[in-house]
Amino acid sequence: MVCGDDGLAHRLAAELRGVHGERVTLVVPPNERTARPPVVGRPRAASALLDRMVSAAVGRGGGPAAPGTTPVPGGDGGRVLEAAELTEAVLAEAGVERAAALALVYDDDETNIRAALTARRINPRLRLVLRLYNRRLGQHIEELLDQAAVLTGGDGEGGEGGGQDASTTVLSDADTAAPVLAATAVAGTGKVVQTEGLLLRAVERLPAADGTVAGTGLCTLALLSGSGAEPAGGGADGNGEHEPRLLPDDQEVLRARGRAAMVLERMTSAGGAESAVPGLAVRAVPPLASLFSRRLLWSLAGMVGCVVALAVALSLVTDIHPLRAFYLTLLDMFAIDDPAIGQSLGRQILQLLSGLVGLLLLPVLLAAVLEALGTFRTASALRKPPRGLGGHVVLLGLGKIGTRVLARLRELGVPVVCVESDPEARGLATARRLRVPVVLGDVTQEGVLESAKIHRAYALLAVTSADTTNLEAVLAARSVRPDLRVVLRLYDDDFATAVYRTLRAAYPQALTRSRSVTHLAAPAFAGAMLGRQVLGAIAVERRVLLFAAVDVDGHPQLEGRTVGEAFRAGSWRVLALSGRTDTSPGHVLSKGDRVVVAATRRGLAELR
Repeated sequence: MVCGDDGLAHRLAAELRGVHGERVTLVVPPNERTARPPVVGRPRAASALLDRMVSAAVGRGGGPAAPGTTPVPGGDGGRVLEAAELTEAVLAEAGVERAAALALVYDDDETNIRAALTARRINPRLRLVLRLYNRRLGQHIEELLDQAAVLTGGDGEGGEGGGQDASTTVLSDADTAAPVLAATAVAGTGKVVQTEGLLLRAVERLPAADGTVAGTGLCTLALLSGSGAEPAGGGADGNGEHEPRLLPDDQEVLRARGRAAMVLERMTSAGGAESAVPGLAVRAVPPLASLFSRRLLWSLAGMVGCVVALAVALSLVTDIHPLRAFYLTLLDMFAIDDPAIGQSLGRQILQLLSGLVGLLLLPVLLAAVLEALGTFRTASALRKPPRGLGGHVVLLGLGKIGTRVLARLRELGVPVVCVESDPEARGLATARRLRVPVVLGDVTQEGVLESAKIHRAYALLAVTSADTTNLEAVLAARSVRPDLRVVLRLYDDDFATAVYRTLRAAYPQALTRSRSVTHLAAPAFAGAMLGRQVLGAIAVERRVLLFAAVDVDGHPQLEGRTVGEAFRAGSWRVLALSGRTDTSPGHVLSKGDRVVVAATRRGLAELR
C-alpha cells in the first residue's frame, strides 16, 4: 500500500509495480491537481512558450475524479482508492490487514504519524515506511512503532506478507535528494555516497585523445550519453549521442570509444574528512570588509596616513624620538591638554594640524562604531550578500528540499547566497543560524538575481516546487551570465527533456542539469518497503544507481560465486564486503557474508 498526496506517492507506486512487479494499492486525495501522476504531459503551448523565452534571451490541469475505487491502468490486482482523509475506515477498505508493507508519504508529518499508529494497531505484522521531515521526531517514532510491533507479536506470520519483519523505516525525500542536488551543482557529475565503512565518489572521466576513457577507479559505473563536453540532463530520452549505459562490462567499456564514463573511486573511510570540492574557486571576502563599507575603510586608511605623516614631521621638526613624536601627535589629535606654548613655530603648527585631523577623525570613528553595531545587531537577522562575494552558489528556494540542500552545501564548505520569495519559509531559520546571506524577493522580478551576485556566481541551483519558476530563473540568470552552470529541479521527465534540448541549443558552452526529487527518492522508499537496506543513490543523468547492503545467504546469483563472477552487466556489481575496505575479485561469497552492491532499480529487484 502507498498513501500520499503528491508526486512521490505516484512515483513510488509506479516503481513498485513497474520495477519490482508488486501489487499496489494507491490511496490519494480525490483532487488530481493535488496528487498528480509521475509523468504529466505539458500542453504544446508550454513548449512554444519555452522556445519563445529562450529565443528572447540569446500548465497543468484536470478536474477532480469521482470518489471510489478504480483499477490501475495496466496493472493486475492493483487499484487506486481516492479518499480525502486517511482514516481507519479508509485503511481497512484499502486492505491494510492483508498488506505486506505500507508507505505513508504525505507531505504532512502529523498525517503520516497518525496513520502509522492506526495501521500498526490494525496489523502489527505490517512493514511501515514513513516520510518524515523532522529527523529527531522520526527516530522516536521509529522506536515507538517497532516496540509496539514487538509487544503485539508483530514478528509472526500474517496476511499475504507472511514471514516479513514488522519493521519501521523513517525516510525523508529531502535527505535522500539533497546530497545529489548539492553535488550536481558544485561538482557536476561528482557524487559522494557513504556505504558501510566506505566513502565512495563517482567522478566523470572524459575520453582521452585516442578515444578511450582516461583514469581508473574501483569500477565503471556508467557510460554517459555524450563525450563529456556537455553532460546530459534529460535522462533516458537520448539527450546525448547515445543512451546512458549503467554498469557496463569491461569489453563494453573498451568498445565505447569517445564516450565519457562515470567511475567509482574510494575516498576515505566513512569517518574520514571529505576532500575539497574540485573546480570551485572561491574568492574569500576579508572579515573586515563584511563589517565596514569600502568608503569607510578608505577614510580610516586616510586618517592613519595623516597620523603617520604628522608624527614623522614632528620628529623631524623637534628632533625627538619617533615614538615620542607619535605619542605627542595622538595627544594633540584627541585634544589632551598639552599646549605647545613657548615651543618652536613648527611644533605649534603641527599641533594645530593634529587637532584639526582629530576633529575630522571623530565622525569617522563614530561611523565605524555605528556600522559595526548595525552589523552585529543584524547577525541574528538575515544577512545580505557581502561586497565582493564571488565563486558562490545561488540557491533558489528554501522549502524542505532547499533547506536540506543548503545544509549540505555548508557542510562541504561552499559559499551560498539564497533567494526566497516567502518571508515565512522554513529554511530562513537555518540560513540565519548558518549565517548565510539571503535575498528576499521574487526571482522573476528584475534586480533580485543581481542582488544575489549572480554575475559572479559559480552555479545556480533552482529547487523550488514550481518547474516554471525554476526555468524562468535559469533563463534570467543565463541572460546575465551565458556560461553559468545551472541545476534545475524539474518534476516531469518530458518537460525536462524539452528544457535540456532547448537550453543546450541556446547555450552550447554552458552546463545544464535537471534533477527530480521524487525520481531520486522513490528507489529508497521502495527498497525500504521490500525490506532492503538502500545505503545511497547516485544520479546518472536522470537515471539512478542504487547502493545497497545485501545478505549473500539465499541469493543464487551471489552465494558460491567469486566477487568477480557475481556481476551482471546492466543490473548489479558487487563492490565490497560489509566492514572491509578491500575485497579481492577472487573472494568466494558464502553464507553469512553481507556485500555492498551497486545496482540498477531493476537489478536490485532481481536480487530478491
